[in-house]
Amino acid sequence: MSPNWTEIWHLAVESLRANKVRSILTMLGVIIGSACIVLVVTVGLTGRRYIRHLIEAVGSNVVHAGLDQGNTATTATPADQISLADMEAVRESIPQAIHVAGTNDFSKTVVANGREISVGVIGVTEEFQDIRQLLIQRGRYFDDDDFASVSKVCVISQHLAQRFDGNPVGNALHIGDLTLTVIGVFAERLSTFDQSEIREDSVLIPFPLVRYYRGDQSIVTLYAQADTVEDVPSVTQAVGEVLKSRHRPEVSYFSNNLTYILDMANDISGAMLIVLLLVAALALLISGVGIMNIMLVSVTERTREIGIRKAVGARRTEILWQFLLEAMLISGVGACVGIGIAISIPFAVEALLRILEVPDQVPISTSAVSVIAAFAVSCGTGVLFGYLPANKAASLQPVESLRHE
Repeated sequence: MSPNWTEIWHLAVESLRANKVRSILTMLGVIIGSACIVLVVTVGLTGRRYIRHLIEAVGSNVVHAGLDQGNTATTATPADQISLADMEAVRESIPQAIHVAGTNDFSKTVVANGREISVGVIGVTEEFQDIRQLLIQRGRYFDDDDFASVSKVCVISQHLAQRFDGNPVGNALHIGDLTLTVIGVFAERLSTFDQSEIREDSVLIPFPLVRYYRGDQSIVTLYAQADTVEDVPSVTQAVGEVLKSRHRPEVSYFSNNLTYILDMANDISGAMLIVLLLVAALALLISGVGIMNIMLVSVTERTREIGIRKAVGARRTEILWQFLLEAMLISGVGACVGIGIAISIPFAVEALLRILEVPDQVPISTSAVSVIAAFAVSCGTGVLFGYLPANKAASLQPVESLRHE
């Protein structure tokens, strides 16, 4: 004969309703634990997405190379510097590199509104914009004629443009002995916080103009953009091999990509994920102990009730399932509340960011797997820690129970 599930459900719910405050306090641990599980996974996924967003802001699938001054066995000579010929060799010998560019950056002083400002002057080759995808907010970027005719023009950063009265496009900019015409204002898609050659106050110039300032046209940083993410490691290695083959063997060159940042972020987020999941597990463990403690108290308080039920024909399995269902309801409802809180927090954060008009927002998404896992683990905690009190209740003898006061 199967248990009367309707009656079991009714008795379990009525028991919890009769002790609302105690039931709610017992749920708190489950609420905290289940919310932690969902939020930990959400934070981890959002963190990885943000790091990937930063990498894409610098340039997707980008490899950067240069002369490694620290590891060079002898003093580097001008011939050891990366040249335009080296850049062309990289372009021709590595078919997976869809764009290749070079920069030469140095510091100079300009005068804006009567004030001297230290700026970073960056000479860029033709395909630099194809790799970096800078946002041109006013005016235009360099065209082929600017490079071919060595036009004395420049594109300045948004922060530097704000130091001028009015629109700087079309005005003259004096850098040392050279006068340039400002043809555009740019901004990075996402700030790299001076981790690239671009600073707050930067001036981009066509690469041929570098010789007016430096007396040479060496490349400080060589960029190569791989066709796909899978090609990045092979392009990184190939760029290093090309540079080494074209220079003295005792001179060292570095060739890196930005995937190490993502790997490092994954390692950090993985460690944080483990720590926070341990905190969530501890919260669920404490809540499980709380459920078991409260259920044991409940069994003691309701010993006479159990004896009466058994005396009128209730079977052992019905008593077991009644108390087990109470534990499952506490953990299940607590899990639902905790998951609801965890899901609502990202929505609230995104709404706040939209109200504050924060630029370059990274989408915050909740993993469906984490929701299912949080619910399953929380309910499992209720079953695991609720079984002992339920089994104790089911094992009580009717005669001894009826004598209990």
